[in-house]
Order: sequence, then structure tokens, then C-alpha cells
Amino acid sequence: MSVLILCVGLVFSFTPANAADPAAGKALFQANCASCHNVHKKLTGPALKGVTERWADQALLHKWIKNSAGVLATGDAYANNLFKEYNGTAMPAFPTFTDADIDNIMAFIADEEAKGGKGPAGADSGAGAATAKSDDSGSNSLIFGVITLILAVVAVILMQINSNLNKLAAEKEGVDQPEPVAFYKNKAYIALGIVILFMIGGYFTIQGAVGLGRTQDYMPEQPIFYSHKVHAGTNQISCLYCHSGAEKSKHAMIPAENVCMNCHKAINEYTGPDLFTAEGKKVNGTAELQKLFDAVGWDPKAGKYVKAGEPIEWVKIHNLPDHVYFNHSQHVVAGKVQCQTCHGNIQDMDEVSQHADLSMGWCVNCHRTTKVQFAENGYYSIFEKLHNDIKSGAIDSVTVEMVGGTECQKCHY
Repeated sequence: MSVLILCVGLVFSFTPANAADPAAGKALFQANCASCHNVHKKLTGPALKGVTERWADQALLHKWIKNSAGVLATGDAYANNLFKEYNGTAMPAFPTFTDADIDNIMAFIADEEAKGGKGPAGADSGAGAATAKSDDSGSNSLIFGVITLILAVVAVILMQINSNLNKLAAEKEGVDQPEPVAFYKNKAYIALGIVILFMIGGYFTIQGAVGLGRTQDYMPEQPIFYSHKVHAGTNQISCLYCHSGAEKSKHAMIPAENVCMNCHKAINEYTGPDLFTAEGKKVNGTAELQKLFDAVGWDPKAGKYVKAGEPIEWVKIHNLPDHVYFNHSQHVVAGKVQCQTCHGNIQDMDEVSQHADLSMGWCVNCHRTTKVQFAENGYYSIFEKLHNDIKSGAIDSVTVEMVGGTECQKCHY
């Protein structure tokens, strides 16, 4: 219910501004609103078109965005009717939004209204687009292999030249030379060939062993065709709306079906651009939506659940060995790493594949080059404060509890 009112309230969080920045408003919209709202059509919350006309008092609209409960307490007729329309679900407070922020969002909404239903401009994901770092280890290995082969050929040539020079010198001095041994019978050449074959075989054996378990470019077929391009790209739904665990726990988590139904209770047919599988087969988007409805027991015509639902058996794509510890929240919150850094331009993918090889070298190279973001980083500010407290004598030591050791999520993620 809170998600629904978040969406309803966010509809009214958008007041057109005369001297505002639509670009800044777009960023706020993508991060906070696009998961539930569209300018021209109703999703989980009402359509945003004309929202400023629906509120007679724009100052009250700003208050509604910052604290909807406070506006409801005033007895405002429009706010209370809206509250009742959405089954008594209240919008969460957004006290960090300034009036300028809200005006910027309004300017963005006004621009989208002027476009006449073409949808939000741009296709960046709400989590932001990041350029994936390339891993040069593969190309470096190839270069080293080529250099080794060239050096081996040069060594053979030099050995042959040395042999010919020795023969010429012996003939000049009148020393009889035995008949030369055939190449394939020469023990030195045979030994060198064995060493080269051993090195080549060892190289490919090691590369094969290192690559065990890696599944770069793995793209399994899912039980329901889900396009990240449509959701994160075209509709600009933030990655964290569906994968909320990415900033709170070790696992990003596959969203539960009820998260899908937050929007698809209202959206029961696909009207966007044609969808195609990786093999080029056309996909019926509405038929894929029906698979979702069948799984959760939803009747789109009756507008209600008619049977018990069953979990959708999504196929996991990104896998790490059991001995590897990776925590999403550390990277997303403390490290401020964008989703696209590891997952590629997810907002452009209809079918998701594993973008990076997820090898130890790939991770280590990223750690070697990525700069720590100390500014406005709450994780590091904790230690800075404790350090200053020790210097000032306020405390004489730091316990595990002081750095979050008694938080439930430390063990029960």
C-alpha cells in the first residue's frame, strides 16, 4: 500500500516551474517517480499530465510532496479524496525535496506534456548509465603468446645460422665434417619442439582451468520474456525499484511477483515497439503479460485475483563460485558503483546476458583503478567521526557495535 501511495503522491509532486531546470527535473523523475508514473497514462499512480491544474494551491502541493500526512491532517478536500481513491494509502514523506527540486520536476513534466505522448526523453536507466570497464587481460595474453612464438622461430633460425657458420669455418680449415643430421632427427630440434609444445599445451591448459565456471555472454531463455530495455530504458524505471536488495544487502534479489503487479494491475497489454528475441523471433508482448497474470492468478478483465499464485522460475544469469564473497550494498552504497559497470548497458537489453567475465582479474583490475568516493559517503564518515572522537578524548576505543556490529543485517541479510 505504501508503494501505491508513493506513486499517487508523486503524481502531485510535480508542479510546473517557470524558471526551473527540466534536465535536473528529469534526473529526479527517473530516480523517484518513473517506477510508478507516466506523464500521459495511468500506471500504478495517476497520469501526471495536468497535475498542476488539479491542485488549486501550489504551495499545498509542495507540502503534500514533502509530507502528505500533514496535508491530510489539514482536512484539504482534494488531498483526502485522493487518499480515499487509492484505498487509504498514504504517500511517504520526501522531506529532502526542496521547492527548487519540485519546480524542476514540474518543468520536466511540462516539457513531456508538450511532446504529446512521445514518452520521457532519453533512455538512461534510473540508476544512471555507466561505461563498463574493458578487461585487457585476454588481449595481453594473446600478445604474449605471439611474442613467444616469434622468439622461438628466431631461436631456430639463429641455431641454423650458427650451424652453417661452424660448417663453413671447418671446411675453410680443412676439417672434415660429418653429414648433417636431418632436421626431424636432430636431438636439439626435437628437444626444442617438445619444450615449445609443452609451453603451448601448458598455456591452454591453464587458460582452460582459469576459465572453468565462467559464463560470459550467457543468455538463458526465461519463462517470461522480460525486456529491460522497455522497463529500465523506455519507461526509465530505476533498477533499485525492482532490485531493492542491491543497496540494502548482499544480494540484489529477483523481485517478487507483487512488485510486477504494482504496475501491471493497470497495464494489461503491450503497446510499445516490436520485441524480438536474440534469434530474431518476434515476441507478443501482451501474451507474455498473460503468462505473468496466469502465474499470480490475476484476471485482468475482472480486475482481481481469482486463484492462488505460483512463483515464476526465473533463470539466474550472473553466478559466482561458492568461495567468492560479493556484497551488492558495499558496492552500490559505499562504493557508489553504477549497475552498468558490472552488468553492461542493461537499459538497452531486451534479453539480459552476462556482460563481464566476473573473473578475479577483472574485479582486481577494477579495484586498482576505481577511486574511493569519500565525499558524502556515510560509510567512511563513521570512521572519520570515531577517529576524531579518539583524538579529542571523547572515547578511548572503538567497539564493533560502534561500526554497526549489532545491526540485524550484519548476519541476517
